[in-house]
Amino acid sequence: MLLDNLRLFLTIAEKGSLVGAARETGLSSTTVSERLAALETHYGVVLFNRTTRSISLTEEGRLLVDGAKSVLNEVSDLDTLIRLGADTLSGPIRISAPIDLGRSIVADLIGEFTAQNPAVTIELSLSDGYVDLVGQGFDLAIRFGSITDTSLRVRSLGSYQRLICASPDYLDMHGVPQTPEDLKRHNCLVMRFGGTLDNVWEFGSKVDRLRIPVKGNRIVNDGSLICSWALAGHGIVLKSELDVGEDVRSGRLVSLLEDYLPHPNPLQMMFPPARAQPRRVVALATLLHQEISARRKADGRTELGKKRKRAQRSP
Repeated sequence: MLLDNLRLFLTIAEKGSLVGAARETGLSSTTVSERLAALETHYGVVLFNRTTRSISLTEEGRLLVDGAKSVLNEVSDLDTLIRLGADTLSGPIRISAPIDLGRSIVADLIGEFTAQNPAVTIELSLSDGYVDLVGQGFDLAIRFGSITDTSLRVRSLGSYQRLICASPDYLDMHGVPQTPEDLKRHNCLVMRFGGTLDNVWEFGSKVDRLRIPVKGNRIVNDGSLICSWALAGHGIVLKSELDVGEDVRSGRLVSLLEDYLPHPNPLQMMFPPARAQPRRVVALATLLHQEISARRKADGRTELGKKRKRAQRSP
């Protein structure tokens, strides 16, 4: 019964409400509340701060989320080992990834992974904004940039250049920016990451950094859509080479201002601060690391560099 209550506790934490957990599990709200109370009595602590409108994890609750995930994962692995054999992976994996990267590389690798491991189920959540791995119940998340939460475990997937790009049609109509300052006179397509507007683009090194405020007539929180707008000639975009590299190599987009670009941006996998990850999560993380690293080595920056002359043509 304790393991069942721990599973229910994790569902409450993931859904953010007792009602949501009841709906997810098919239990009544009364039953969910009683079983949560029983779990709190068992540990002698309050696991959620409750108000009339919301609940949030207490410090003890956050600690139990980590421990419960670890214990339940170990139980699941042991069950699989005994029933299906040492070589079989099974169980759920919840992963969060940026929209562009998730729709392309990650989705392809998930297809490959589930074909090889049919007893594994994967839920992929696509978002370009911040995610709370523990609170939202993710086993793994992929994100660009530095990780500020030191409690998370992190595995590097390499570093990738963010490119300033536009379609040939846009450049033919509006001219090619020769310096970062020129972007102030162009229509720049701006990304929103959660509550943060990415409307200040950085150039140069940390020692000689230049920050350029940009603006345009389109703002969106979907990285795939902003690439589509750039391809359609609606403006200039700032995107990772992982997202637009193939479009640049094919000539559908032109890489601009390459002499001014900042240092590459790190791409990382993040894991909750549990003691150990289940074998299925480790196996998927290993596949992601191998395949993304292989693509990075295969693509390189050589072909992108060949576009520089085109980007420097006269307006």
